[in-house]
Amino acid sequence: MPSPTIVPNWNYDEAVEAEAAEQLRNAMKGFGTDEAVIIECLMKYNTEQRIKIAETFKQAYGQDLIEELKGELGGDFEDVCVAMLTPPRLLDVKELNKSISGAGTDESTLVEIMCSRSNEEIQEIKELYEKEYECSLEDALMGDTGGYFGRLMRALVQGGRDTDDVDYTRVEEDAQKIFDAGAAQLGTEEAEINSILCVRSFDHLIDVFAKYEELSEGTSLEDAIKSETSSDLQDGFLSIIQCARNKQKYFAMRLNKAMKGFGTDDSDLIRLIVSRSEIDLGDIKDEFQQLYEKPLEEAVESECGGDYKRMLLALVQGNH
Repeated sequence: MPSPTIVPNWNYDEAVEAEAAEQLRNAMKGFGTDEAVIIECLMKYNTEQRIKIAETFKQAYGQDLIEELKGELGGDFEDVCVAMLTPPRLLDVKELNKSISGAGTDESTLVEIMCSRSNEEIQEIKELYEKEYECSLEDALMGDTGGYFGRLMRALVQGGRDTDDVDYTRVEEDAQKIFDAGAAQLGTEEAEINSILCVRSFDHLIDVFAKYEELSEGTSLEDAIKSETSSDLQDGFLSIIQCARNKQKYFAMRLNKAMKGFGTDDSDLIRLIVSRSEIDLGDIKDEFQQLYEKPLEEAVESECGGDYKRMLLALVQGNH
């Protein structure tokens, strides 16, 4: 079973909801803001409960909680608080839109979201995207990506990954197709690889990867992809392979990437920690410790500061 760090508050009822709304209002009322109360209040509940508290806040005080927080807070601390009050799939939608808006495209965020969400989540994302931006997600992606990477995005946005058990006769076929499409010929037939990585179930793909390694006499599919493809397409193919093998390890690597080198990619860091906190952040922490020989908390502590750091640490350490 996946291990979240943030769980629902089991003592939650209407009285608790009203009290939390009042605490948040008092934290922002008058001169100055009590950030410690905001942190303590928001991390005690899961997203569903926080959203109910925001509804109670609006009914009691005639104010939108997110707008009030935006007016009182700033920077990364504001961003993480707003993310915590946003339904998970709507957060995905906003992040996808941000990735393709303005100059340039944030392909790594597109890849992360589109490769790691389930069929049902992709369908919900598509519906919300169209409602939010009056444009289909597929059209938005096609308007901003092209070539083989664009085809990869188009395939993933269909949300049609198999959910059946492993088909062992097809495993051999698929491994042979990938081998023939890449290592066995000069140049790579990306469309063939695409059709397997974007459609087969993750369990099925695990067996395909093992069979591929047999056919290629010890070369992993990851190594073959690295030598046969480049840039965003390579990142996309590798992300699907990593998600199939070990999704929590994939997210641990994404977290490390957000924090390593000069400067921190706070947008990635916030999305990853908030979106996984109620799913499997406990497991991601274990993978992070194994990969980088230090706790995730230590990495966050050294990269972030102030109330922003305190909120992220609260999410990483959890409420149970």
